[in-house]
Amino acid sequence: MTELLQQAISEIQKLPSDQQDAIASRLLAEIQDEQVWAEKFAATTDQQWDNLAAMVRREIRTGEVTPLDEVLPN
Repeated sequence: MTELLQQAISEIQKLPSDQQDAIASRLLAEIQDEQVWAEKFAATTDQQWDNLAAMVRREIRTGEVTPLDEVLPN
């Protein structure tokens, strides 16, 4: 276990049980979500990546995208 994780767990242990359970539920959900994404990425074929890249290039070329500056202004 990393030092940072040990520190986080130490702080969580100081909280009331209901807050500990809430944090534990969020952590477990996050771990499960990461596992699902890792499996999806691992199962993606080169052809699927190529198709996705072609789709993105087409959307950029035809102006179907929103510039990042409009989505995340400074």
